[in-house]
Amino acid sequence: MDTIFALASARGKSGVAVIRVSGPRAHDVARAIAGRAPPLRQASLRKLYDANGELLDQGLVICFAAGHSFTGEDVVEFMVHGSLATVTAVETCLAEDHGLRMAKPGEFTRRALENGVMDLTQVEALGDLLEAETESQRRQALRVLDGAIGKLVTQWRGHLLKAAALVEASIDFVEEDVGNWDAQILTELQAVQEQLQSEIAGQGARERVQTGFEIAIIGSVNAGKSTLLNALAGRDAAITSEIAGTTRDVIELRMDIGGFAVTLLDTAGLRATDEQIEAIGIERGQKRAKAADMRLILCDSPGAPPPVGIAPGDIVLFSKADLYPSQEGGVSGITGQGVDDLLARIRVELSGRVARDGVTVRRRHLQAMLSAQSALTDAIDKLSMRDYIAELLAADIRQAINALDSLIGKIDVEDLLGDIFSSFCIGK
Repeated sequence: MDTIFALASARGKSGVAVIRVSGPRAHDVARAIAGRAPPLRQASLRKLYDANGELLDQGLVICFAAGHSFTGEDVVEFMVHGSLATVTAVETCLAEDHGLRMAKPGEFTRRALENGVMDLTQVEALGDLLEAETESQRRQALRVLDGAIGKLVTQWRGHLLKAAALVEASIDFVEEDVGNWDAQILTELQAVQEQLQSEIAGQGARERVQTGFEIAIIGSVNAGKSTLLNALAGRDAAITSEIAGTTRDVIELRMDIGGFAVTLLDTAGLRATDEQIEAIGIERGQKRAKAADMRLILCDSPGAPPPVGIAPGDIVLFSKADLYPSQEGGVSGITGQGVDDLLARIRVELSGRVARDGVTVRRRHLQAMLSAQSALTDAIDKLSMRDYIAELLAADIRQAINALDSLIGKIDVEDLLGDIFSSFCIGK
């Protein structure tokens, strides 16, 4: 196994730069450069020298033992002054004096996965955390990085292993009177199925936390949609004018609303028109609004009917509230009246959508859970038959386990045998 190194902090001028070394030679290299390695997991100030005895820098050195580091290998981190020249000098020393290899993108994390320090969902969460733009994304990524999905799937696999052990025992000891375990098998399978259904139900909203929610602003021509978009953005993101049909195409604006990543869609005003380009813009806007997670519908005045049908989750307001100062339930992009209340309503609505307990966040997670759910449904259906074939039931349970394996890892025969022996004391 190669010993690798890389700059673990951002490249460029900084107060401190962190250079990470991982692999079997990491501690030997630390002793060669720093004179002597500090006690494990203790930061020590050391002068750093190259192979010719020339001083490179003075910085902190921390050593981590295999099994107690980010990668699961021996690791050393050099914290040096963050000038480009200092970082280059240390990197040159590691590569030329000690023959270490520059790490490939993501190689430290890959080694953590291969060494069992992280599971696949945690690797994904680390990437999500590094890309997090909003508070909700940060919280969600940290929860998964802490192993929430792994713990949940481990619990599910425990139930399935118990069910599989019972089925395998009934097959192996079919000639003996060992009792009927169908009710217990069904209990184990239903426990997983119910939790899977709950997790699947809320997965879409949690996925949207990562990718961002889309909110379409719709209304008739000159309803103040673009003006409201600019007010929400705090800048002139869309062209506004008194000329009807100014907005021809969908204008997108990415922003943070209450800790949620949101893309606001300013759509073309709704009206009948013979102008071809405007008609295309209206049709395109209607399609985007239909696919959006939420719609902000602007009415022309207090009491005016909405220009489109209302769906659950829509927010309906009348626009140009500055013209109706005594009326409530309006918003004005010109004066800002009602804008703060609107942002609060959006935040409450989005919070409600992600309030369901759950931890899975990616489409890959959903596909694995749907596959496991399908296999469990087949298994439960077989149990309802009087003369089901136990081998086929066992195959369905194994398929469910394999589907969950795609989230965090593999199950081997020893897991199953261990559960059988510990539960039933079968050996004679």
